[in-house]
Amino acid sequence: MKLPLSSAVAERLDWLPSVGSTNDALRERATGPDAAAWPDLSVVATDTQTQGRGRLGRTWTAPAGKCLAVSVLLRQPIGSSVLPPDSLGWLPLMAGAAMTQVVRSLIEGEVGHATSVHHHPVASLKWPNDVLIDGAKVSGILSELVPSTGVIVGAGLNISLTESELPVSTATSLLLSGVQHASLDAALAGYIINLSRLYRDFVRFEGDAVQSGLHALVTALCGTLGSPVLAELPGGEVVSGIAREIDELGRIGIDRDSDGWRVVVAAGDITHLKV
Repeated sequence: MKLPLSSAVAERLDWLPSVGSTNDALRERATGPDAAAWPDLSVVATDTQTQGRGRLGRTWTAPAGKCLAVSVLLRQPIGSSVLPPDSLGWLPLMAGAAMTQVVRSLIEGEVGHATSVHHHPVASLKWPNDVLIDGAKVSGILSELVPSTGVIVGAGLNISLTESELPVSTATSLLLSGVQHASLDAALAGYIINLSRLYRDFVRFEGDAVQSGLHALVTALCGTLGSPVLAELPGGEVVSGIAREIDELGRIGIDRDSDGWRVVVAAGDITHLKV
């Protein structure tokens, strides 16, 4: 596949006609004998991923040619004093913000060309790293640490899935959201541009999300804030309440229903509850 826009903005881009997992493929390249040829912000992508993974060991599958799967190598975090360990929790949020911006731009482009629009879909970031359109998931992020190498950030974007092809009823696609002519190359290029800019600013400010502007951007894009949520924590505890803020480490603060105390969540499954 020819990807002139994406090829022009990526440090290195390998497009694969089909692959089990773009994260695995990028890891093999970044840690193999030719590792030096894979610089920071290198990319592996495909529209046919057969063994994709989600968070907590979940599988992520889609019909061939219907979704974008992309993995980006971030070499800076490992072996560097630039990014402290407690800043790495921002990387999946960063990728989610970059993808939310892309989805918003694609929706805006479609609306701009439409002769009549009855409903303007709204894309937002669900903490920590899902992208939703009108509450339905269109994109997910999976970040994986690669010892002695860096972090690989994988993302999947549902582009042209029909309703019968959705993996779950809570998912959607750009097509189902009214984006009739989504360009895979434009989506990939936009994501690479956004993520690269956010990442470089983050590194320049030594992992300070506030100073780099990442904290403000994520807060502005995050539809979880102000919403009633149910948080299932890694230890099995369940917290319900109103999500109020994202702190300087990327954790979300939830004012608990039971007593009003704020619970700070660093990792967990968040469910948006209907009002």
